[in-house]
Amino acid sequence: MAHARCCGLGALTSGTGSGTISSCVNITEVTTAAGWIAGLAIVALIATGWRKPARATADPARARRPLHAATGLEVAEVRAPLNRRSPWWRRLWSIVAGSILAVWVGAVTATIIGFGTAYAVITLTDMLKR
Repeated sequence: MAHARCCGLGALTSGTGSGTISSCVNITEVTTAAGWIAGLAIVALIATGWRKPARATADPARARRPLHAATGLEVAEVRAPLNRRSPWWRRLWSIVAGSILAVWVGAVTATIIGFGTAYAVITLTDMLKR
């Protein structure tokens, strides 16, 4: 029986023609790799925080007014009309349409998840039969 040397991801050992996959992963290597990935993710998050702000800061030179300009501007306060409440039939239609869409999206999602689960179970069962 020939035995392949263990690598980090697993090795294939073959006897008379059938093969089995054996895992040779060192827990220290996995922990070290996970630590590096977490550390690099933190560095990336910190690096994205050091960016130019989206909004410009106030320029004090633009805030200065010339000495000969008027000291203030006249501001007129105008009352805005209140927003009218939508009619009851429009609110009822919104509830009915939203409910129908929610049920439809739920049915489509459940169908996709069901078919995906069935496919996974059938595939794994076929793999076990081999």
